[in-house]
Amino acid sequence: MKKILSFICFCTVVGIAAQDHSKKKDTVKTEVVEIETRYNPKIADANKIVKKPTIKILEKSKRKKLVYSIFSAPVASTFVPKTGVVKGIDVGVKERIFNNFVALGYGNYASPYTEMYFHYNSKFENDFGLHLKYSGSQENLRNSVLNSTFSNIETTVFYSQNERFYKWKTYLSAKRNSYNWYGLPDLNFSTLAIGQIEEQQNYNQFNLGGEISFEDSKIEIVKFDLQYFTDAWNSSELYADGSAIFKFPVDFLFRNSNEISISTQMEYLRGRFQQSYSSDAPLDHHFLTLNASPRYKFKWGAIAIDLGTKLFLSFDIENDLQHFLVYPDVNVQFPIVKDFVSVYGGISGGLTTNNFASFTEQNPYVSPTLFMTQTNQKYHAFGGIKALATNDLSVHLGISRKNEEDKPLFIRNNSKSDGATTSLNGSDLKGFEYGNSFSVIYDDVITMTFAGELAYEASKYLSVSTSLRYHVFDTRNSAEAWNLPNTEASILAKFKKKNWYGSASINYFGDRKDALYSGIYPSNTIGIQTIAGFVDANLNGGYHFNDQFTVFVKINNFINGKYQQFANFDVQGFQAILGLSYKFDF
Repeated sequence: MKKILSFICFCTVVGIAAQDHSKKKDTVKTEVVEIETRYNPKIADANKIVKKPTIKILEKSKRKKLVYSIFSAPVASTFVPKTGVVKGIDVGVKERIFNNFVALGYGNYASPYTEMYFHYNSKFENDFGLHLKYSGSQENLRNSVLNSTFSNIETTVFYSQNERFYKWKTYLSAKRNSYNWYGLPDLNFSTLAIGQIEEQQNYNQFNLGGEISFEDSKIEIVKFDLQYFTDAWNSSELYADGSAIFKFPVDFLFRNSNEISISTQMEYLRGRFQQSYSSDAPLDHHFLTLNASPRYKFKWGAIAIDLGTKLFLSFDIENDLQHFLVYPDVNVQFPIVKDFVSVYGGISGGLTTNNFASFTEQNPYVSPTLFMTQTNQKYHAFGGIKALATNDLSVHLGISRKNEEDKPLFIRNNSKSDGATTSLNGSDLKGFEYGNSFSVIYDDVITMTFAGELAYEASKYLSVSTSLRYHVFDTRNSAEAWNLPNTEASILAKFKKKNWYGSASINYFGDRKDALYSGIYPSNTIGIQTIAGFVDANLNGGYHFNDQFTVFVKINNFINGKYQQFANFDVQGFQAILGLSYKFDF
């Protein structure tokens, strides 16, 4: 502080002296005085930059825009690709799918063939269509004295709808099949008797049904089918079949467990035949069957177990009988070599409701005089081994034993005519009463079956499979297991490459047995008629001109085998049908 005061006084004196400089000569010498003090800067003393500085770049320093250009000049290549390193995969030509098609054909024995399918859908919402098929033969067999033609026609219309949580489908179908009882026994039938035989039989079938399948629901699917079946002899049958599959989680019982599925079914059958084969009294049948089959699948280590049971409650309403039946339903599979060799075994059973419609599909020459009952399969025990020998060859060997109560067997009816008569007891004979039709008898049959199957993928164009089954029948009351072959064998080959496709099947059926009678009806059986085994060989193939046009050929019995499908019922020889199909969209 003292220094500051001294400085102020000094400046004052110097100022005064300067004012009098003009008067007096200053004799004071100039000197440099250094004053030291502390400097304590404050924030307010700092200079603030208000604006951002702008940087100006000289023209020479600016970045220049690059322009690319390629100078193309031929260069000698020294790269030589190595063949065989990378191979392409031939996935074939993707086939285009069409919604509609029409197929027309014609063959020998005056055999027209027609099939049509019209279909329309609106992207994941609904689907409806029409299917029509006709096949037949309008030319008689060479050695047949009766009309031996046949025809099959069927049509189906359907509609389906996809909803948010379920989808449903309904359909209506109609069939009409015409056959003839042309298989007369070895009797000398007179021209008059042959002229009196009404050998034609027509089967009419109508079905109305539908199904509903659910997503994320305990009800998986519900199905229903109502069938009405009639023939040319005023036989009628009403059959209703309803089924549903339920699934219930069992996590509260077992950890990491699967669902328990329960299949339920209700069958109702009521029918009438205008007469039996022995009298003019009508034959009625009336059944109601309820079925529940719980099932649970799980794994115990490497063993896959399918555990279930079948419960049946059956009512024979016509005879006022009730039955409650329980069957096992178990299937176990154990791998010996993972993914290559496994063994399996199990036991099952069930109750089958026989009906007229199903019998005509197995044998269209049955008479409309059948007694109907249910077949009780007490048990069906089975086991076998499956092996994958190579990536292309698979083998299956199996054995089974079935015990069936009231198993249906087809047997030829005894003729009511000696070849000359056309009436019995004053009544004209029906067209099926000349020993040219079949009835159904029931017997308790135990069947042992040995089976072997072989499948081979020769290439991606050709596959071959073969199977062999040998049966040993043990009947309780009948002399033979009528019309059942002991041996069945088949070979199937499929081929497809580029525009060509084809398949060939060779089927062998061993000898069958039928009854011989001592005289005209009524009479007892005196022996057994052996129906020789036969080979049925068929070919089917064609050529695709493009995605829409295809020419096809179907050849049945191409080895021209002369055999009998049933006793006295010869089959056509070599038969070929040539046709053309066209696929399209509206």
